[in-house]
Amino acid sequence: QVRVVESGGGLVQPGGSLRLSCAADNVDLDTWAIGWFRQAPGKNVERVSCISRTLRTSPYYTDSVKGRFTISTYNANNTAVLQMNSLKPEDTGVYYCVARSGFCKATFYEYDYRGQGTQVTVSA
Repeated sequence: QVRVVESGGGLVQPGGSLRLSCAADNVDLDTWAIGWFRQAPGKNVERVSCISRTLRTSPYYTDSVKGRFTISTYNANNTAVLQMNSLKPEDTGVYYCVARSGFCKATFYEYDYRGQGTQVTVSA
């Protein structure tokens, strides 16, 4: 059974860093897309980042996180990691790990498997 479970959220000051992990059970990271969405209070779900080895292209990042966030995958423990640096208050929200067979997609519900989310709060 496929399952994705996030961990690593928390409270951090502006300028700080957090590392989110996604444990992806029964996901083949060589042929699946795995990524992160987030939802800020009162706002729609937003795609943050996605990586798919199938196309052998660079990972996707939304413009607001480029240069600050890095997505990586690790076959050894079937994990995807979102390293978030130089965090800003506008990065606050619930972060969801998502996965689907094949390529990255733009919308949340195009991913067949979605985690329960982990809260990230950036505040002084």
